Amino acid sequence: MTSRGLTRFLQKLGCAGVIVLGVWFGMTGIALNAPAFAQTQDPAAGSVPGDTKGSTSDSDFWRSISQGERGKVSIPDQKAAVMINRSGEDWRLVRMGPLPLWGGVLIGISLVGILGFALLHGKFKMHGQRTGRVIPRFSQAERWVHWFVASLFILLGLTGLVILFGRFLLKPVLGADALGAIANAGLQAHNLLGPIFIVAMTIMLVMYFKDNFYQKGDFTWAFKGAFFSKNHPPSWKYNLGEKSWYWLIAFAGTAIAVSGVFLIFPTVLDDVRGMQLSHIVHAICAIVLIAASLGHIYLGVWGVEGAVDGMTLGYVDETWGLEHHRWWAEEEIKKNHAVKSASEAVLAAKKETST
Repeated sequence: MTSRGLTRFLQKLGCAGVIVLGVWFGMTGIALNAPAFAQTQDPAAGSVPGDTKGSTSDSDFWRSISQGERGKVSIPDQKAAVMINRSGEDWRLVRMGPLPLWGGVLIGISLVGILGFALLHGKFKMHGQRTGRVIPRFSQAERWVHWFVASLFILLGLTGLVILFGRFLLKPVLGADALGAIANAGLQAHNLLGPIFIVAMTIMLVMYFKDNFYQKGDFTWAFKGAFFSKNHPPSWKYNLGEKSWYWLIAFAGTAIAVSGVFLIFPTVLDDVRGMQLSHIVHAICAIVLIAASLGHIYLGVWGVEGAVDGMTLGYVDETWGLEHHRWWAEEEIKKNHAVKSASEAVLAAKKETST
């Protein structure tokens, strides 16, 4: 090989070495800088990995996911297409904030109002003397259904209040473990008694339906002062307040029943938002009924003299009937339903029930 040929060979060999070294250093640099490269491709840096969303920015991409945008999945459960359920957080905020706060305020106002009224005014007493003549007011079946529904309502109300307010009121006193056991037992009782309450409430609403239509004179009873009038305004078998209580049970109770079924059987609703809405409706209607029931219990058991006789004995004194429900009492007297003794009232009530 001549000197010129040797020179050319060495030049070619040097070029090849430079190329090999360049490739080696380049690959080493890429490997060493891979973490930094990955960081620059982080979604937070402004570029979607793989450019899967085209020209859509990372901010828009993750914002849509955080707001609950539905994607596509190949599995049967279409709920998995939503990566982040935003409505769940909204529901949690309501469940832990406004719902127990304003629910507690409403029940507290009801309790304070009843207590203050009882202390300042006391019991509504009859103006006249008892005559000894009584008028049948509720049949045995009506009384049994009433007290059965009332017992279920109290049990469901107490267990529901523990579930709603337990972590705020009972947990600091009893501790988390004790509250967990009580709340779990209450939830099981709530779910067991709920369907029974729905059936019993429906029977009660049907049984008391015919006398609870609003009639001429109902609002006159309220305009003339209702209980606070010196001479008690006349009314039918049920006054405006009692009829309003009936319809509150009818509408709020129905909402509680329907939402309760959805909560016990969650597969009925495909959308979790329906479950969350059912929970809110269930709680709000229950709180309203509980607050109103406190007034009903006070007036029926202690606040109005002689009122409890109708629902325990089935009859009321003639004086009570004429003072509180004059139009109804006068009709009953015309029908010869006013009798001299309790035994006769019981027989009259059974006779009316059988007919």
